[in-house]
Amino acid sequence: MKLKTRSFKLLMKSAIVLVSMMLLAVSCEEVNELTKFDIEYDKSFTVPAKLVIETPMSIPTPDITTNSEEKFSGNDTKKDLIEEIVLKELVLTLESPTNSDLSFLKSLTLYIDADGMDETEIASSESIPDDIGKSLEMETPSVDLKEYIFKDSFSIRTKVTTDETISEEHEINAAMVFTVDAEIL
Repeated sequence: MKLKTRSFKLLMKSAIVLVSMMLLAVSCEEVNELTKFDIEYDKSFTVPAKLVIETPMSIPTPDITTNSEEKFSGNDTKKDLIEEIVLKELVLTLESPTNSDLSFLKSLTLYIDADGMDETEIASSESIPDDIGKSLEMETPSVDLKEYIFKDSFSIRTKVTTDETISEEHEINAAMVFTVDAEIL
């Protein structure tokens, strides 16, 4: 009987330790989520009229000021506590002309660049459907972009390939949401 009682006690202790470890792991994940926040940028670019169909064309954007120190401070952190910054979402929206949509696009790739940094692909869409409408959510790879956001500014270059001609310029806004992961103090 003593052996059964001792085995039962050992089993109970093991179960308590296991449950405690699981709760601790869940708590650590929850704490880690509390150190994440989003920062947003958006910039428009213009696709010129009468592009050559099926021929990729690069369209640069003016520099985008990051104000990263201010954005970090507003979220109670600072640059040296940032572990990673990843582009979570990039949505393109047609701003003009109002009587058009994005169906003229065949494929699109966006790249980020900053002073002293190599250009890096941040989003792409290879087969844009003809019924796309005025908005396109891009596929974003999970790449750490903190060094670009740490700079005073960055720029976006868009590589556009069309599958139909357009008779007027199309202004497209790129809305970007970056998730910042900071260390716990």
